Amino acid sequence: MELSEAIAKRTSVRFYEEREVDDETLKELIKAAIRAPTASGLENWFFVAYKSKDVRENVYELIKQGHIEYFRERGLPEEKMKKLLKRFEEGMYRAPLYLGVFINKNVKALQDEKYSKLEFYWALESAAMAIENLMLKATELGLGTCYIGVACFEHIEKELKKIAGLREEYCLAGLITVGYPKEETKPRKRKKSVEEVLRIL
Repeated sequence: MELSEAIAKRTSVRFYEEREVDDETLKELIKAAIRAPTASGLENWFFVAYKSKDVRENVYELIKQGHIEYFRERGLPEEKMKKLLKRFEEGMYRAPLYLGVFINKNVKALQDEKYSKLEFYWALESAAMAIENLMLKATELGLGTCYIGVACFEHIEKELKKIAGLREEYCLAGLITVGYPKEETKPRKRKKSVEEVLRIL
């Protein structure tokens, strides 16, 4: 698959087959992820594969509760909330693999505290680029992925770190569902054109 095809085909997948993602495929995804640019060459990312059945069930419940909290805060009407819960009952975001992408805040190039915030941004940006590499590789391998933003709620991140046995210096950059799509994927068109999001000076 050409890169341009992978970019065009990548889309957020919310329903998955029960088929396992084997360890060799997982390693291929991580190999692609760590080829991403990394600020100051620090490679301060860390990947956690939440793969065993009990662990996945725990992660799934956290995701579900996070979505309920998120949409309640947004003021989603109860009728739409019922539809959301129905989709969870149908298995939305129930994946054979969840990948947590963390950064280690203690790994820095500059020791002066005045640069800490900047280095934190650099680490997050590096992790974000690793996530995109991973998603494009997954597309090439016939897998689907979805970024789960609510996983970064403080109480959910805390639980994900606890499950993984990670100390306080680790920060969650993103949680990704990974698996074989249950149905044919149809990437959505972007709402804005290139001209609307580009300024040439």
